[in-house]
Amino acid sequence: MHSTHKFAEFLRIAKKLNEIDIIPLLMGSVGLEVVTEKSWDAQDLDIHVPGDERGWEVPAEESIHNWNEIMKLMQKMDYHLVDLHEHEFSKDGLSVEFGIVDTLPEFAGVPLDELENQQTGDVKYYLLTPKQYLRVYEASSKDSYRADKNNHKDDRKIDFLKRMIIAD
Repeated sequence: MHSTHKFAEFLRIAKKLNEIDIIPLLMGSVGLEVVTEKSWDAQDLDIHVPGDERGWEVPAEESIHNWNEIMKLMQKMDYHLVDLHEHEFSKDGLSVEFGIVDTLPEFAGVPLDELENQQTGDVKYYLLTPKQYLRVYEASSKDSYRADKNNHKDDRKIDFLKRMIIAD
């Protein structure tokens, strides 16, 4: 699935989330592609929603607020739960993982009240700024599990974001 199709699918999911009073944050490479207008070969969709700021310290089924409603809407959209711990769903080869937006301040120093409201058509969502993405990827690059899993792909993103921010 091409990244523009992934963004369109994010908008479909976000619209359903809006219907249950959730304004999601588009994270990961798809969000970065929207912000930088550059392809990052996004493999999946990373969507952050309200949850417990303690993140992994809380049992997976309790860490995301409205988890049961999110599961129901994803199943109605023909997604199948693949991994409860990762809050990961799959459909037609696309993986959609839900994270907890409330972990951003402690993890990457990104205050929630500084997230940028976006609207595409009637769909409301949040998107990080280049500087906020830089903070997230710098924090992520210090996570050895993520660094090994991603073959240090984050380093390219960090370099690009630094150049982009300097150019502004």
